[in-house]
Amino acid sequence: MNSQFIHTLFESHQKAKHHVPASAMCRLAEGVLQLLFPPLADERFETEQELENFAALLKEDLMRILMSMEPELAMPAAEVAERMMQELPHIYTLLGMDAEAIAAGDPAAQSTGEVIRTYPGFKAVAIYRLAHALYQLRVPLFPRVLTEYAHARTGIDIHPGAQIGTHFCIDHGTGIVVGETCVIGNHVKLYQGVTLGAMSVDKAMANIKRHPTIEHGVVIYAGATILGGNTVVGSNSIIGGNVWLTESVPPYSRVYHRPQIDVRRSAEPADTINFSI
Repeated sequence: MNSQFIHTLFESHQKAKHHVPASAMCRLAEGVLQLLFPPLADERFETEQELENFAALLKEDLMRILMSMEPELAMPAAEVAERMMQELPHIYTLLGMDAEAIAAGDPAAQSTGEVIRTYPGFKAVAIYRLAHALYQLRVPLFPRVLTEYAHARTGIDIHPGAQIGTHFCIDHGTGIVVGETCVIGNHVKLYQGVTLGAMSVDKAMANIKRHPTIEHGVVIYAGATILGGNTVVGSNSIIGGNVWLTESVPPYSRVYHRPQIDVRRSAEPADTINFSI
């Protein structure tokens, strides 16, 4: 590398030296989940004071992150930190309902404790709910860092701007995409490979609703793609696997994709086709 290029890189590093690393943001999120859910905690607290001290340390870490971006915040960093900490009881309640919904909806789940400790769907939703609270407080970058962290860990991509109701159940989850302006009601269940996306990636659509609305009680099976800001899936509908949907459907709809599959039986083994792959 030539000296001019090194100089350019050095200037970039100087500008970024006051930025908090993304890894610190992710560690904070993991710490908050450990605070809320004992099965996730790396340590056991013997007294309430120890737990309170741990919460205070998390708030200090949050303040440090927010102070690094204070010029870009809508309010002082201290106020954002305080509001975020006050939001944790509500987030805890929501996540408890999410864990219950996953446990109730998956015959393989033995308990909510198992869901909290092992299920990628719960992990992704937990990080999303923290990120969404920061998003609502108009904190830049931080919410997206968290959801991309969850995306990398779980394969589930939920934008922090999405609005998701209670008892949200993700089963398996790999490959799920939930866009920024998506609105999801209560008691909704998504299986792997579901995309709730936009009809267009035109940058001019950045400030308009471009992702679908999924009303209460909807189940969307694996591989379904639902697109468009005007698309509404009515309450208590079932969207079958591999469906491609770009228009609204009324409540209690059943939408299925019917592939043409030819299944034949042969009486003669000699007719069997052997493939070499």
